[in-house]
Amino acid sequence: MTGPPAVAAWRHFGAREGFEVVFVRRDGDELVLEGHATAVEEGEAWGVRYTISVDSHWRTRFAHVAGRSPIGAFDVQLKADGAGAWRIGGRMAPELDGCLDVDLEASACTNALPVRRLALAAGATADAPAAYVRATDARVERLEQRYTRLPNGDGRPRFDYEAPAFAYRDVIVYDGAGLVLDYPGIAVRVV
Repeated sequence: MTGPPAVAAWRHFGAREGFEVVFVRRDGDELVLEGHATAVEEGEAWGVRYTISVDSHWRTRFAHVAGRSPIGAFDVQLKADGAGAWRIGGRMAPELDGCLDVDLEASACTNALPVRRLALAAGATADAPAAYVRATDARVERLEQRYTRLPNGDGRPRFDYEAPAFAYRDVIVYDGAGLVLDYPGIAVRVV
C-alpha cells in the first residue's frame, strides 16, 4: 500500500447525514490523524474532534476524542501499549484487552487502521476487535469486527466487513493507501 494522503474527506449518508475531514502528518515514527466529523443522526446533531496516533505498524497508541451532542460536551483519552492493553482516562480497561485499533463511530477513516495493520492477502480473514468510541457521549466499548480481503477486481482493495453487534455486513472498498472509498450505508470518500 502507498502512504496516506495529507488530507481526506467523506460525506456520511444513510445511517447519518454529515461530513468528515482528516489531516494526516508524521510525528517521528508515528502517524497522526487529526479529524473532525459532524452529523445529524435520528434527528440529533453531534460534532466530534479527534486525534489518533498510530505506530509504524498501524497499531493505535493514543486517541483523544472530544465533542458535543444534545447530551452535552465530552472528552476522552485512550492510551494503548501496542500489545493490546488500554487505559481510558488513566484507568486500566481490561474489557479492551487484545484490541489493537481504535474505531470511532463518528469516523469512516478509522476503518483504515486494521486494514493497514493486518495487510491481509486476498482470501485471508482476520478478527480485529477494536476500542469503539461512541459519537454522542464518547462511551468506550469493545467492538468485535472481522475483515476478509476479497480479490481487487478493479485494482481497489475490497474487504468483506462484519460487525455482529450492529448486524452489519457489507463490502467496503479502499484506495491504494488503505483509506475507505465506499462504506455502504455509512460514508463515501469525496477527497
